Amino acid sequence: MSAFSIRLPDSIHKMAREIAGEDHISLNQFIASAVAEKISALTTETYLADRAARGSVEKFRAALSKAPNVEPEAFDRTSD
Repeated sequence: MSAFSIRLPDSIHKMAREIAGEDHISLNQFIASAVAEKISALTTETYLADRAARGSVEKFRAALSKAPNVEPEAFDRTSD
């Protein structure tokens, strides 16, 4: 495990400390979780962009054409 110092504005430090306290975790755990969440969001965005770049409209339409043409169940309908 690595350790490093981080400089935070007082207002952010105070809010992070308060939220960590409400969740009954240490400030260190809160910050590690926040960093992990950001990494997850960014890597997911990159993954989806890479997948989209490899996508094919023709293959999508071919797959869609195999789906049955039926009305959705009542619980799957959107309400207007």
